[in-house]
Amino acid sequence: MEAKNNKKTIWAWCMFDWANQSYNMVITSTIFPAYYVAVTTNAKNGNMVSFFGHKYVNTVLETYILGLSYLIVVAILPILTSIADYRGNKKLYLQLFTWMGSLACAGLFFFKPSSPLELPMICFGLASIGYCGGFVFYNSYLPQIASVDQQDAVSAKGFIYGFLGSIVVQVICFIPVLKPGWFGINDDNGLPERIGFLIVFFWWIGFAIIPFIILPKGTPNAGSHKYNVLTGGFKELAKVFGKIKQMPLLKRFLSAFFFYSVGVQTIMLVAASFAAKELHMPDDDLISIILIIQVVAIIGAYITSKASEKYGNVRTLICLVSIWTILCCLVYFITTETQFYFAAFGVGIVMGGVQSLSRSTYSKYLPQNIPDTASYFSFYDVTEKISIVVGLFCFAYVEDLTHKMRNSALALDGFFAIGLLMLIVLLVSENRSARTKPTVAV
Repeated sequence: MEAKNNKKTIWAWCMFDWANQSYNMVITSTIFPAYYVAVTTNAKNGNMVSFFGHKYVNTVLETYILGLSYLIVVAILPILTSIADYRGNKKLYLQLFTWMGSLACAGLFFFKPSSPLELPMICFGLASIGYCGGFVFYNSYLPQIASVDQQDAVSAKGFIYGFLGSIVVQVICFIPVLKPGWFGINDDNGLPERIGFLIVFFWWIGFAIIPFIILPKGTPNAGSHKYNVLTGGFKELAKVFGKIKQMPLLKRFLSAFFFYSVGVQTIMLVAASFAAKELHMPDDDLISIILIIQVVAIIGAYITSKASEKYGNVRTLICLVSIWTILCCLVYFITTETQFYFAAFGVGIVMGGVQSLSRSTYSKYLPQNIPDTASYFSFYDVTEKISIVVGLFCFAYVEDLTHKMRNSALALDGFFAIGLLMLIVLLVSENRSARTKPTVAV
């Protein structure tokens, strides 16, 4: 097994985040959503679109496709990660999902305003599956490449690389969108935006070549696996689930993580929509807010890493989730662009911190030097993906009932409050465990 804390290996691991956040920024948050709404809204049909013969509101179809992609990831990844563990080939799956996601982004280049929606929306869903799937195997490398005392810093470094990469690729993609005349581009067929989708393909797969070459292949599970691939995946998954149930601290952390992730992940996905719908902010301002959040998140991830060294992971998480709880409550009262900018600044600070620290905290609670980290991290990622589905459904349901996104924000605040209480219970349990036997401070 390769020695941990190797600088070159850690750099290569961080470069994967640098590569794949191009999808998250351009396809999920900025250019694609704006382009999709623009080309699917017209005087004849309004915002209604046809997809395989069925009629949908354009944004509802987009949400359905995104939600379905998360559900597919939840269904298949526990099996694939278990297979990757006992065969020791998790890098192969990292490559598979990355190629799937990046090629799907390249496919979006052919999404012209006059195009039928079937192929573009399939590409949109496949890109999401590729992004989410690759992240599972990427996360599972953390305990393999970093020792316990370095995992907070390495996790934060990965997020910082991701935030920086997303900002750079976003600026590159914005140039032809905002200044098509510089390149002699006629934007009647959406070419500037579609060039952005192609840039994401080259950026994503191009920089991912670095971790593909440098990261270790993976370590085969030392256990005996005499069953076939499909049943072996389920049996290995059941075995890991049984082990997690016997780890009280890990089980409590996963429960808390699920509830506060419902709020974190949903807010990140609906923030721009809230600003556009409730505050009527123009697209240029929305784009600047997203870039502000990304820049501030870099600072937040760094501060969180230092705070966890001094105060411990769980105490720092309690502080972060407390801030999230307050911010989510304040969203209900926001009425001006200035107030939203301040809220976005606060979200950026805690967004990068809570994501990086959650990942490293989970890694620390795992038994050290285990070969099957991908199976354990599949639980982590599946928990996060299910929380996204629950959060989006809850947000949409409350808005549908009350016709106010502000009320949806208050509903999300309940999830933050539950997660916060669970973290406090975890801290008490951790302190009690530390008094009874030696343990690693988390």
